[in-house]
Amino acid sequence: MGETILDVQNVKKHFKAGKHQTIKSVDGISFDIRKGETLGLVGESGSGKTTLGRTLVGIYEATEGKVIFDGRDLSKLDRKSKKMVNREIQMIFQDPQASLNPRMKVGDIIAEGLDAYRLKKGSARKQRIIELLEKVGLSPEHADRFPHEFSGGQRQRIGIARALAVEPSFIVADEPISALDVSIQAQVVNLLADLQQEFGLTYLFIAHDLAMVNHISDRIGVMYLGQMMELAASDELFAEPLHPYTKALLSAIPASEPSLRGAKERILLGGDPPSPIEPPSGCPFRTRCPAAMEVCAKQKPQWKEIKNEHYTACHLYG
Repeated sequence: MGETILDVQNVKKHFKAGKHQTIKSVDGISFDIRKGETLGLVGESGSGKTTLGRTLVGIYEATEGKVIFDGRDLSKLDRKSKKMVNREIQMIFQDPQASLNPRMKVGDIIAEGLDAYRLKKGSARKQRIIELLEKVGLSPEHADRFPHEFSGGQRQRIGIARALAVEPSFIVADEPISALDVSIQAQVVNLLADLQQEFGLTYLFIAHDLAMVNHISDRIGVMYLGQMMELAASDELFAEPLHPYTKALLSAIPASEPSLRGAKERILLGGDPPSPIEPPSGCPFRTRCPAAMEVCAKQKPQWKEIKNEHYTACHLYG
């Protein structure tokens, strides 16, 4: 087991929705990420994956709980210390078109972090931009163009270069391939893997494509309605899923990838996920779970280690 770089302790992120309603986007999650690994995070739309990622990088402030980065409690840092930690934690966004300023040239977009932290000036700044463009498979002359002149895959490479500019150690990649053509997705994932090897990066890789998550991740966490359902090594999760929700997700993998399917028969879940404004009592998955029991409505299942390094929150293992 490697050294922990990020320790998430019972983190919650709630949003006000009117005077008397609260959206519980992230509702008590605990896990860790080890230096140099890729932790994949999967779940249906609305499960809270992106909100969790944005909370970890400081875009959102946690409602409750602790985020410990490299031994430092992010909630207790002064302004100067928080700025330095923000340099170490970067984010690659889902939509490369929306995340790049259309009025800025690519070179200036990549250098935003360099300028904010006063890391490079003049010729050194220009050289750093060229180095970063080449690292992500683009050309030096691309620095003088605008984002609209590039394809979606190229824009995502620009976003990756921008994240790398300040030499971070941890990157949250928020569905970095979901807006790209299928033919480009593998190229971007392979680029991220190569950069990880070269720079010793640690990733939180958020996605809904289970096959791609399996390809790049060392471990995988499964989220549902703001809570973590299961966490295990990638191979272990696909070979022996424990939680009924994980089993249903894996059963939905296309038959063209039989080695990744967690069940021979498709498990169909009834209904839609409940609203995060009024989540079910007890287990959040119980209203759709084929194995639900009476206790599931009365008591929230504890997050526990069922097998070596394999965690779940389910009364089936109580």
